[in-house]
Amino acid sequence: MKKLLILTFYVVCAAGVFSQWQSELVKQNAGGVLTCYADADGYIIPDFSHAGYMGGGIAIPDFPVVKTINPISGDNTAHIQNAIDEVGKRQKDANGFRGALLLNAGKYDVKGTLNVKYDGVVIRGAGNGEDNTQNTIIYALKNETDMPQRDVILMGNNTRVWGSSQVSGTKTNITDALVPVASRTFNVENASPYSAGDHIIIYHPCTQAWIDAVDKGGVPYPDPSDPANPDERWIKDQLPIVYNRYITKIEGNSITIDAPVFYTLNKSLSQSYIYKAKWDGTYAQLGIENLRIEIENSGGEDESHAWQAIRFKSVENAWARNCTMKGFGQSGIITEACTRSTFEFCSAIDPVAIVTGERMYNFNTYIYSQLNLFKNCYARNGRHHYISNGTSSTSGNVFLRCTSDAVNSVNEGHRQWTQGMLYDNHKELNLKRDFVLGLYNRVAMGTGHGWAAVHSVLWNCDVDGSTGKIGLQKPPTAQNYAIGCTAKSITGNPVSASNFTRGYVEGLNNSGLQPESLYEAQLAARLNNTGTTTGNSKENLQVLYDSINRTVSVTNAGANTTGVLSDMSGKTVMKHSFSDSKIFSIPALPCGAYVFHLLNKKQLINSKILIL
Repeated sequence: MKKLLILTFYVVCAAGVFSQWQSELVKQNAGGVLTCYADADGYIIPDFSHAGYMGGGIAIPDFPVVKTINPISGDNTAHIQNAIDEVGKRQKDANGFRGALLLNAGKYDVKGTLNVKYDGVVIRGAGNGEDNTQNTIIYALKNETDMPQRDVILMGNNTRVWGSSQVSGTKTNITDALVPVASRTFNVENASPYSAGDHIIIYHPCTQAWIDAVDKGGVPYPDPSDPANPDERWIKDQLPIVYNRYITKIEGNSITIDAPVFYTLNKSLSQSYIYKAKWDGTYAQLGIENLRIEIENSGGEDESHAWQAIRFKSVENAWARNCTMKGFGQSGIITEACTRSTFEFCSAIDPVAIVTGERMYNFNTYIYSQLNLFKNCYARNGRHHYISNGTSSTSGNVFLRCTSDAVNSVNEGHRQWTQGMLYDNHKELNLKRDFVLGLYNRVAMGTGHGWAAVHSVLWNCDVDGSTGKIGLQKPPTAQNYAIGCTAKSITGNPVSASNFTRGYVEGLNNSGLQPESLYEAQLAARLNNTGTTTGNSKENLQVLYDSINRTVSVTNAGANTTGVLSDMSGKTVMKHSFSDSKIFSIPALPCGAYVFHLLNKKQLINSKILIL
C-alpha cells in the first residue's frame, strides 16, 4: 500500500501560468510540476484525466464512409436500420473499424428505435442545424400505440451491462488495510490468474459496517406517526461500489490499474476483491456525428413521445460529437454501462415533459457509467442539465467547459454515492433560481437519495456571483471540493431538509485560478509521459509510524509543527505539538483506520493513514 498521500504530475506550461493564484491542494511550481496535496482529512483530489474516449487523451477517429443513404417518404426506421446492419456486417479492419454510414441532408421520419449493435460503426449526418436542405434531421414521430417513451437511437445493447458475471477461478481479495482514494496500485491474495492488459472489476461489497459508517446514507428515519412514509435509509447489499478497470502492471501480488479508485477501500468496513468479468454483449468503437434529433410532441406537459434521444448502453470507447437533441422527455444523451467515452460539442435543448422527477436530465450519467467526458456541451431548459443519476456504480465522469442555460433545478450528483464527479469550468446562464449547482446530501428526496456525490470537485465554475448558489457538503468517510468558483454563496445547507458540514471551499469569487482547467492539466501531465510520482512533503518533513509502539515521529519538526489525529469521518481525536515532544504517542483507541495530519503554522504539510 502506498502510504505517502502526495501525487505529483508534470505539465508543460506556457509563460505566465503562475501569475495568478493556486489552490493549496493543487500547485504548479516554476519548473512546471503539478503537485496534489492531501487536505486536512488526508484525502487527495484524484486524477480525472482518464475520462474520455480510450481512457482520455486519444483523438476520436474519423471513420471512412462505406455507405450513403437519402431519406425516403414515410417511416425511415427500417430504411436506416437496414443500412446500419449492412455496415455492421462488414469485416472490421485492424483498428476494429467497420466504417461510417452517411445520412445525407434531409428529414428522416422515424417511428421506431434505431440500434447500432455492432463494434466499429458510426452514424454520420451532414450537419446538426435546423435547415433540412443542408443538415440531417432524424424526426422521431409520436408513436403512442407501439413505442411511446422510446429511445430514438440505441448505441449498444439494451439487455446487458458490463461485469455482471465472473470468470470462474479469478476472484481474489484485496489485502491492503486501506486503498486510499486516488490510488492505482494495491495488493491481492493471489495475482496468478491475471496478466497485464486484463479487464477486471473491483468490487466493494455494501456491508452493514459500511452502511453504518456513512450513517445509512444520511437519510432521516421516517416519522413513525406517518404510516405512508416508508423507511428509505440505505441497507446492507443495496449499494456495492464497482470499478471497471484494466491491469497495466503486475509485480508479485501487487496490481496497478489504468485509472484510480475514486473512494477509499477500507478493509475494516468491507473486504474488497477483484475478478475477471465476462464482457460479451459489450460493444466498442461506435459513434454518432453531425446530425440533429427532433422529437415530435404536443408541447407543454405532453409525455406521449420519444423519451431518450440517444442511449449509450453496454459500450466502451464510444462517442457523440456535433449532435443536437431537442424535445426529449428525459435525456438528450443518457449513458448506462458506458465507459471511456466522449461526448463533445453536443446540445440537448428544450425537453418536453411534466417538470418533475425522472424527467428532463439533458446529459444523464446513469448506472455503471464510468470515466466518461462531456466536453463543450450546451443544455437548455431542463431540470438537471448535467447530472449523475447513477448510484455507487457510477464514477469518474467529467463535465468540461459545459454551459447550462435556464436550468429549472440543480446540476448535481443526484443519488446514492456517485464518486469522482468533476465539473470543470462549468458555466450557468439565465438563472431561474438561486441554487443551481451541488455536491450534497439529498436526504429523502426521490427514493432515499442521500449522499449523492463524494470525492467530487467543482473547479473554476461560474454560477453567477450576484445570484447563484452552490451547495457543498462533506460526506462521512469522504470529501467534496469547490475551488476557484464564482457564486453568491457556497453553503452546507442548500435546501431546508439538508444541513450538513460544508465541504472544502477555497478561492470563492477569486478569479485567476491556475491551472485554469484541472482535467486539462492532469491530462497534459499524463500525455507528457512523466507519469505520476510520489514525493516528500513540501517542507521535507518525513512522518514515521511505529505500529507496534503506536507512536508517530517527524524528522526536522520545528516549533510550529502540530500533529492532528482524526477518525475516518473527520472527527479530531487528539492533537500534539512537536515543540513539546518529538514523539506523538497514540492513546488507547478502538482498532481501525485513522488519519494523521501534519501541520506547520496551520498549513497542511503531510498526511498518513494509520491502521491501529
